[in-house]
Amino acid sequence: MKKIALMAAMAMVTTSAFAQSAAEKSGVNSLVGVAPKTQDFVTEAATSDMFEIESSKLAVERADAPTKTFAQQMIQDHQKTTTELKQLVDGGKVKAKLPTAMTNAQTKSLNKLKGLQGAKFTKQYHSDQEDAHEDAVDLFKRYGKEGENADLKAWAAKTAPALEHHLQMAKDLNK
Repeated sequence: MKKIALMAAMAMVTTSAFAQSAAEKSGVNSLVGVAPKTQDFVTEAATSDMFEIESSKLAVERADAPTKTFAQQMIQDHQKTTTELKQLVDGGKVKAKLPTAMTNAQTKSLNKLKGLQGAKFTKQYHSDQEDAHEDAVDLFKRYGKEGENADLKAWAAKTAPALEHHLQMAKDLNK
């Protein structure tokens, strides 16, 4: 099964830009360590920030004290990265379109959180944060190593360590 997935990944990686985008959306690029296209990176980074901010706003309202502290830092840090990414795009250094909404999957996850309270909310929030930061670390590292836009590549490489710290914090919450 892994052989088939790897062969499919290689086929997708070597085809058109549309397939490259499809490979990023399907996780194939991550599997083989290929950097996303600039538009894919911008979309994923921006929607990830949106989810982090909105889910963390809920956590500030509903979670225990350690989780609230974590959530407040997520809001602050992800608002900062949102601003920095927007400046790169709006300043013309990055030719990409910023998304205006989260992905369907992120919206579903946020809606699920909205329906939870107490320990169930906190457990789901912790799990979502760990998953989201694992994805973000992978995304930023891949683009930071081999991205196609020099300014965005430098920003991704500079931002990755903070995301790794967030991931460790999220893992610590899950203990």
